[in-house]
Amino acid sequence: MIDFKGSHYPKSVILHAVFFYVRYAVSYRDLGEILAERGVAVDQTTLNRWVVKYTPLLAAEAQKREAAVGRS
Repeated sequence: MIDFKGSHYPKSVILHAVFFYVRYAVSYRDLGEILAERGVAVDQTTLNRWVVKYTPLLAAEAQKREAAVGRS
């Protein structure tokens, strides 16, 4: 499980921002504007830190949950 302890924003905001950045390949500035439209003021450097910190953790969690393809 990914630990969000110590972060100033809710888990849902962080996950939404990281997912949106990875999925749609927008810039940090654009992502900041998208979140601002939703009422969340986040700096570009904070978004960068979230992506760098949480992307590998999310990928590892997804890989754990991936089903085995074949047995040999």
